[in-house]
Amino acid sequence: MPPKPLILVVDDAEDGREMLVQYLAFRGFRVAEAKHGGEAVHIARHLQPHIVLMDLSMPIVDGWEATRQLKSDPATQHIVVVAVTAHAFPSEQQSARAAGCDAIVVKPFDLSVLATGLHRLFFEGLAAFDGQGTAARIVPVK
Repeated sequence: MPPKPLILVVDDAEDGREMLVQYLAFRGFRVAEAKHGGEAVHIARHLQPHIVLMDLSMPIVDGWEATRQLKSDPATQHIVVVAVTAHAFPSEQQSARAAGCDAIVVKPFDLSVLATGLHRLFFEGLAAFDGQGTAARIVPVK
């Protein structure tokens, strides 16, 4: 039996976070959650998730700063960070890349397509995403 990917969902919006956590669990992922970037960094250091779905606009510690912290720490720099954001302009995507995000999912997105894309991301890697809308518009940042 293949391993079950562990995904950390980070979002300050409780309803959206809970819906995503429940759906990903239904689709066979192991899922953890965090309410803000500071909590995400703490949880990621302890649980070592395979993928972090990181909202960028959050209070306390935003997703850009949390990503910078994760990517600068040798214990967590290998974790794939996927920005989940409504910030879709090229300059905003550049900002996510500069912070260390490995890919971007633009809101709104289809939960089913996202879950399928996350399976591909886990089993095939970032190279599986061609930027053509394949996995809920998961676009690898280059």
